[in-house]
Amino acid sequence: MSGGHIYTVYTDESHEGLRIDAVLAELIEESSRSYLQKLIAEGCVAVDGQTQRSKKEKLKGGQRLDVAFPPPTQTLVLPQKIDLDIVYEDEALIVVNKQKGLVVHPAEGNPDGTLVNALLYHTTSLSTVNGAMRPGIVHRIDKDTSGLLVVAKTDAAHRGLAAQLFDRTVERRYRAIVWHGFSEEEGTVDAPIGRDPKNRLKRAVVEGGKPATTHYRILERLSSFTSILATLETGRTHQIRVHMAHIRHPVLGDALYGPRRQPFGLSGQMLHAGVLGFTHPIRGVPMRFEVDPPQAYEDILQKLKNRM
Repeated sequence: MSGGHIYTVYTDESHEGLRIDAVLAELIEESSRSYLQKLIAEGCVAVDGQTQRSKKEKLKGGQRLDVAFPPPTQTLVLPQKIDLDIVYEDEALIVVNKQKGLVVHPAEGNPDGTLVNALLYHTTSLSTVNGAMRPGIVHRIDKDTSGLLVVAKTDAAHRGLAAQLFDRTVERRYRAIVWHGFSEEEGTVDAPIGRDPKNRLKRAVVEGGKPATTHYRILERLSSFTSILATLETGRTHQIRVHMAHIRHPVLGDALYGPRRQPFGLSGQMLHAGVLGFTHPIRGVPMRFEVDPPQAYEDILQKLKNRM
């Protein structure tokens, strides 16, 4: 097995009979399944000390998986001067208030103009755990979702933050405007999320998907819409958008999971990551950040209030 930093995880009884790529994608959430499959094929993954090159290998409970994340051999992403709203920064991490419309990292269809490009212009110190295409990225928020995310400047900080995400100890609260009214004041959606079998661009509540839990509380009733506070217990792709659509309350502006035609000419969801809390991965002190939604969000909220 070759590579740079070794990331070790362990299976339990719930992983009995599951494929190695699926298990790694569950246990190392900050890395995509396709990237982990690539590492397996390149001999960068070992099961109980033995290199495993087949992504279809079935696992047992109580096994040790070592993943060697190779250090980047070249700069694949170029620095770009893009405005950043930095809420906090020290030698280990950066907390950014991401603007709506900014993609977090380069991918097919978005080769540049991303948060990563902006970060590379801002600093030369970013973690390498997630590869050269996603330096520093520990977790993501959608392109059209605004708000807080934490970026790791060192590999040690990255591992510490990733462990907190895995242990579900990171506080993540979102403001959202959703369709229709609620009879209750608060509730929980506990439903597994996986790729939509009918549309690979979407996620859906599916049997056998990854466990996902979202708590919500009513902030304000707005006639045909509702302002809510959503708290993530897990952090699956599109989780709030999928869960709210699942209970017939899609996020306003979300044409992927809600109505194709949206009021006010909206072209993106009214969703804002307003609160982020975690323990500093190096200093061990609690940290909590809170930012208000952008003006465009507040403008839509006011328009809905004026309708009442």
